[in-house]
Amino acid sequence: MTATQTRLGSTLPERIGNTPLIRLDQAVRGLEGITLLAKAEWANPGGSVKDRAAASMVRKAQARGLLTPGKTLLDATSGNTGIAFAMLGAALGFPVHLAMPTSVSPERKRILRAYGAVVDWTDPGQGSDGAIRRARELAGNDPARYYYADQYSNDANWLAHYRTTGPEIWRQTGGQVTHFVAGLGTSGTFMGTTRHLKERNPAIQAISFQPDSPFHGLEGMKHMGSAIVPAIYNPHLADRDLAVETEAAYAMAKKLARDEGLLVGVSAAAAVVASLSIAREEAAAGRSAVIVTILPDSADKYLSERFWDEDGWAYSI
Repeated sequence: MTATQTRLGSTLPERIGNTPLIRLDQAVRGLEGITLLAKAEWANPGGSVKDRAAASMVRKAQARGLLTPGKTLLDATSGNTGIAFAMLGAALGFPVHLAMPTSVSPERKRILRAYGAVVDWTDPGQGSDGAIRRARELAGNDPARYYYADQYSNDANWLAHYRTTGPEIWRQTGGQVTHFVAGLGTSGTFMGTTRHLKERNPAIQAISFQPDSPFHGLEGMKHMGSAIVPAIYNPHLADRDLAVETEAAYAMAKKLARDEGLLVGVSAAAAVVASLSIAREEAAAGRSAVIVTILPDSADKYLSERFWDEDGWAYSI
């Protein structure tokens, strides 16, 4: 290897972030004074926003001597963080062991298999909470074997967004952002980005959203009232919290494909549903707004979902 050549794995973390901010003009057509912008997080090398947090957690663990040669990275995941860890593990040379509900999409299962991750499949009825309990059990039974990343409690999760996502949004909007909208899973994206944006301009409205019920189809998201609440989550940071129905997200995913030419994941579609709720309120009040949201991933991992094949628009959005 020459001086100008570098092993791909060593540069992979540096290729994470700086994702495009795209305009969703059709979505806000007819809403005067409203601009809706979205971070296209599928542009990350692992295909999702979770690359940011995973890389941050790996860097922190390696710097502190917690993820050393011979250690296996362990975590609970609903999919995207696990994929990010598996990608980084393959590139940087450490094994990855995950706990994950069996209900995740077949595409996610195939990706993890391709990267070589070991997966303990957990009860789908327990959702991400069941995966968390299994990861805690594994870590407790063999602490010498594992570095337990624990994305739900790891400050490196939200700090990734404080240091990257927030500054990118501020720079890409020229400081004109008025509203930030993001969903709650681990809550890291919302916590970190909001903290940065509020430091820049305390008048920015930060709106979180979550599924409207404990039993939902918004993969990767948590209904905080019925789930194990992440330790990094601070409910007081949001100016408002919205509830999004699964059916509305499914309908929006199809609408974005047909009207905007964007194939996005279900949580990304839910983000647009929540953002449009804010957009309509602002337009009705005669206020202009620059609303920024996060599209965590593309539809690549969800194309096996049945709603894509359903005819008509059964849900009004």
